[in-house]
Amino acid sequence: MVMRRGVRRWLATSPAPPSEEEQITRMVRKMHETYTSTPDAVSSPATNADATTRLMDRQFDHRTIGHCQQLFMMDECAPGQAFILPHGARVINRLMAWMRELNARQGIDEVISPIVFDRGLWVQSGHAQHYEDQMYEVSTRSSASIWGLKPMNCPAHCKMFGNVTNRSYRDLPVRYADFSPLHRDEASGALTGLTRLRSFHQDDAHVYCASDQVRAEIGTFLSTVDHVYTTLGFHDYELALSTRPKTGSIGADDTWAHAEDALRASLAERHDNFSVNEGDGAFYGPKIDCSVKDAQGRSWQCGTIQLDLQLPKRFDLGFTDDAGHRRVPILLHRAVLGSFERMMAILVEHYQGRWPLWLSPRQVLIISVTNHHAKFAVDLEAKFRRAGIFADADVNDETVNKRIRKAVVLQYNYIVVVGDYEMQSGQINVRDGRDSRAVSDPVMVDTFIEELQGMINAKA
Repeated sequence: MVMRRGVRRWLATSPAPPSEEEQITRMVRKMHETYTSTPDAVSSPATNADATTRLMDRQFDHRTIGHCQQLFMMDECAPGQAFILPHGARVINRLMAWMRELNARQGIDEVISPIVFDRGLWVQSGHAQHYEDQMYEVSTRSSASIWGLKPMNCPAHCKMFGNVTNRSYRDLPVRYADFSPLHRDEASGALTGLTRLRSFHQDDAHVYCASDQVRAEIGTFLSTVDHVYTTLGFHDYELALSTRPKTGSIGADDTWAHAEDALRASLAERHDNFSVNEGDGAFYGPKIDCSVKDAQGRSWQCGTIQLDLQLPKRFDLGFTDDAGHRRVPILLHRAVLGSFERMMAILVEHYQGRWPLWLSPRQVLIISVTNHHAKFAVDLEAKFRRAGIFADADVNDETVNKRIRKAVVLQYNYIVVVGDYEMQSGQINVRDGRDSRAVSDPVMVDTFIEELQGMINAKA
């Protein structure tokens, strides 16, 4: 118990990293010196300041950090599509697991739907008429029909809801979540790393409910957004009501007015301060958009909940109310994080590569002192991974100090160096990846794993 308290105290009180301001100051000074020492440097202070700002922007860009941390890659063979590398997949999979956990608590059932559909489905849904410019068409050798890669899941989920006949009001709400890939033909000039892709995954969900259930469902969504965004460190997120587009929408005026009033009332119940984006709603209904600000103060739209009174009618969906009458359900489109790829990009820039432990793709690095200790390091790596901890082993021939420096650059949260003492005693000394000079007292491996699991579960 003494050892347990000791390691917990060390993990909680290990020296804090330099503040964000200190790190930025150091980086600016280094880049400024580099810039002004070049033969072509312009001596104007204003010009030098502008150049430093541009260098800082590149330094904090998710594409720069993502390359350095080996999170993802892009290639001209797949423009607008990301190759998510193993450490990037760790981040996205952890976010997905979190969304799955929250969905399960809220009674949202996960489904898997096809990726390619006959064009007739998109005509029925209205996407062929209102969204065709952003859809990919696919032809086949066996059919003259035109197919479309899905840009969203709602028509497929409508098919699933309609597959069950004689639904009762007692069955509602029906909630589907879907993580399958989506494809949108974005203009090449709009493609920007992970923030704007042609192929992506999102925490997409659809809720089919009665009119008297809408406020509760929106309330649950807004509470989830608050929990998720504040956990991620976005305490100043913004909410906006987007109303009917001036052109290209479907549905009657009174239907739109009713839907907008429902969203406005739900927002007013929980948030004193929200904005209104006139004419920025979807073609089928108004929506609430959720935006976060990254470390540089830029705003990114991520989550959304959209109230749709049109799509259920187009698919002839219905349920029987308590009086025996057939009613059309209301459809809520919702996503908390939005695109997982975009969210990873935002988080990379928000954290500037310094991931919190629970979300970090590099939680522990185990370094062997010599080749004699390599197998022990690899065995420890496997032990940590079996415990759900993202651990890697570095057993190459470089010096220990050089490998520690590389681990610090890659932003490992903790570093463990193993040699004869660790092999013989079963105890390890843990270094803080933010300050590799800070080393814990010897601690049993299992004790350290338990402490890490506790912090990960607490999203520390």
